[in-house]
Amino acid sequence: MRGPRLRILMLGNSFTSANALPQMLAELTGAQITAHTRSGARLAEHCNPKTRLGAKTQAALAQLPWDYVVLQEMSHGPLTAPQRFWTSAAQLCGQIRANGAVPVFFATWPYQKGGAKLRAKGWDYEEMARGLSDAYRQAAGENGALLADAGGRFYALSDSLSLYAADGVHPNALGSRIAALAIAAAIQQQEEENNDPGNLQR
Repeated sequence: MRGPRLRILMLGNSFTSANALPQMLAELTGAQITAHTRSGARLAEHCNPKTRLGAKTQAALAQLPWDYVVLQEMSHGPLTAPQRFWTSAAQLCGQIRANGAVPVFFATWPYQKGGAKLRAKGWDYEEMARGLSDAYRQAAGENGALLADAGGRFYALSDSLSLYAADGVHPNALGSRIAALAIAAAIQQQEEENNDPGNLQR
């Protein structure tokens, strides 16, 4: 920790910005949150300084100190463009480490079971859930990053709770709260480990 408040940068799209999720995370962690988002953005855009969003993100990673940087790929990006996802994840995690910060993957959820969007894509709910989970876990493991498994929480709770917006893709307010809790839990666990005197003696 560099000071009394954590500094967290969130890189993503409308899944990150929906329902004021950054503000929810700030309330849960007491952190200072900055969010760089654009509807439909992929992590590759955050890597590209020739885009407006990418230029903003690249400048922030190069010039400003952070404690954690949260990474959220476009909803089906890890499944439909896996190589782009792996490459972008590796680049951003390298830059985040060079900044002295810890990368956190915000693992998202499958489209709503039985929803129109899932049917339109011709995808199977279980396969989408498993594919996203596997992709994010692999990305976190390969890049030494934390994993905030919001998708796993959606999978476990969506049969009993309404977590989706009307489009069956985005979260409703409760869904965003579930996501914020998952991100906060990953960061708070890391902070507890960082502040454990036993870890300092190893």
